Amino acid sequence: MIEKPDIEQARNAAETPVLIETDEALQMCASQWDSVDVLGIDTEFLRERTYRADLGLVQVSDGHTAWLIDPLGISDLTPLAHMLQSPSVLKCFHSASEDLEVLWVTLNVSPSPMIDSQVACAMVGQPLQISYHAVISWLCEVELDKEQTRSNWLKRPLTEKQLHYAANDVVFLPLICRELIQRLETLGRSAWVEQDIDLMRRSSRTPPMPEHAWKRVKGAGRLNPQQLMVLRELARWREETAVARNRARGFVIPDAVMLQMARQRPENGTDLADIEGLHPTVIKRYGQTLLSLIENAAGTGNPPQPIPPLEKAQRQTLDALRTRVKQKGQELGVDPALLASRKVLEDLIRSQESGGELPERLRGWREEVITRELLETLGQLHPSR
Repeated sequence: MIEKPDIEQARNAAETPVLIETDEALQMCASQWDSVDVLGIDTEFLRERTYRADLGLVQVSDGHTAWLIDPLGISDLTPLAHMLQSPSVLKCFHSASEDLEVLWVTLNVSPSPMIDSQVACAMVGQPLQISYHAVISWLCEVELDKEQTRSNWLKRPLTEKQLHYAANDVVFLPLICRELIQRLETLGRSAWVEQDIDLMRRSSRTPPMPEHAWKRVKGAGRLNPQQLMVLRELARWREETAVARNRARGFVIPDAVMLQMARQRPENGTDLADIEGLHPTVIKRYGQTLLSLIENAAGTGNPPQPIPPLEKAQRQTLDALRTRVKQKGQELGVDPALLASRKVLEDLIRSQESGGELPERLRGWREEVITRELLETLGQLHPSR
């Protein structure tokens, strides 16, 4: 159990956070971190109009002090990068996927060793997507303010409310992670967390592939093969342009506009101007490029193959697998989605029918815990395969 004095100390630390705005101050913090074995880490960033998230603040806490590091005022973040990679310091996050991505883009580091309290909570029986505020309420019996969630973290100066909110987001992490580590060890599930964290870290370092960008476009499955070829080229170009200009995909060309272009396949500037939602500035800057992409799409290989909906027999198989997963989740006392989501089960059905590999999500610790049972169920339902 988390001791009340530790909780009060964390609350006091959030009331008096230390704002780090210079290289010298950051270096002093780094010397203090060297003697700490567990640190809570969080980030605040803005990602509305840009492709890459813009880092606005990095919060670090040992449960006694909250350091708020301002990357906009510091020229050398190397001490922070070193700490994030220090093998002697366990870094504690909550729902870390976006934090890992922005740290990788900004600092070119992937924190290690680390633990994610959201992942750990799921493995001790809490909901898969449990929020940080809900974890603090559950383990610390403290209700946190959510008021600053949508703040502009790039605007300076930061307000007192922002600083307090940012500090609260990190001061409890060392406490709850120590508690969760003990519970995981008792249940024999420490390796589960380590494997899922490794998968999360690999994912954060893997950029999207432009040639697969069309799969992100909702509604692509309703296009015919010729239209899909156009969409593939438009989406590939948009992805590359968004990366080069650091603009959000939708601020280059919205999905709905790309779908319309794929359907209508405009042949000239007049046709482009008739596309609803296509901004005149985009036509002026990229019009000829877009027309060339559309014209040449037919010569870019075979049409992409959208994943079709499951057929009736496959849906019946899916129901049987979901029942097996639900039963196993109840047996283990965990959210069934932690073991296998609906999408993962659909991927399993398709891979087994085509002779493909197991979905990555069903390897590792899940292979022994649930995957073998799922394969047994598939064998019972389809003994001839």
